[in-house]
Amino acid sequence: MGELLGVLAAMLSSAIGGTSIAATRFVVGQTDPMTLGALRFGIGFLGLLPLALLQTEAWPARRDWLLVAGLGALFFGLFPILFNASLIFTTAARGALALSTLPLLTMVVGAALGVEPMTWRKTIGVLIAMAGVALALVTGLSSAPAEAWRGDLLMMAAALCMAFYSVWSKPLIARSGPTTFTTMAMAVGAVGLIGLSAMTGGLHRLADTGPAQWLAFAYVGLIGSALAFFLWSFALGRTTPTRVAVSVTVNPVSAAIAGALLLGEPIGWHVIVGLAAVLFGIGIASGAKRKKADAARSPLPAA
Repeated sequence: MGELLGVLAAMLSSAIGGTSIAATRFVVGQTDPMTLGALRFGIGFLGLLPLALLQTEAWPARRDWLLVAGLGALFFGLFPILFNASLIFTTAARGALALSTLPLLTMVVGAALGVEPMTWRKTIGVLIAMAGVALALVTGLSSAPAEAWRGDLLMMAAALCMAFYSVWSKPLIARSGPTTFTTMAMAVGAVGLIGLSAMTGGLHRLADTGPAQWLAFAYVGLIGSALAFFLWSFALGRTTPTRVAVSVTVNPVSAAIAGALLLGEPIGWHVIVGLAAVLFGIGIASGAKRKKADAARSPLPAA
């Protein structure tokens, strides 16, 4: 039951993340990537803090503070800068498709760090999915913004940050709790981004922001950050990093729908092909593990 709850939480987090991509795309022209990240995670921290204080979970131990701070800087500092910058150049659907390389990157990172072995089946799945994503992004350039490839690369770099965070944060979440860990890590990233934005004048430029943009900021802060990343950490505490990362395939679907409704962005065939390739590749890569686990649980010998 705990495993199922983890997967469902990860899927809901990814669906929210897709709508957040569209909301970010809506306001990214009003500010710079650092200021947008500062608003997103500053608001997100304020939304999470009361919940964390009411929880009975243990806060990260002092011996873990440096690690929590490092992961906070990586995921709630560097990640949003890359994420927001990517959406200056590309569409919500393409950005979400590039982010859907997360499960594959998580498999590679997990194998490189000795957390999960990289089998031939996983390797083939990774190559198929990556080829599908590459094909979809290249063939969609004709209908995409002029420098969409820059956004695609920036989003993949953001996904790599998320992959390392997912693998490295799991033992820390197990020693404390998803709410307290996420709150502390988000605070580190938010403080850093607020400081950088203040030094570069980004916060002062918010004076001209309209009500619709502030509503979008509030959404990506409270829903797209506080709720989504709490659910992500909750999921990491109950299942493996790779299985959590697989849920990000929900992201392009919700992003494409939200982008079409809010921004009028077209949903091209290349997005559908790319998503299908990602799903197929992940299915191949993770199928062996599921079969092995099912055989281990079965009271009867395999035929």
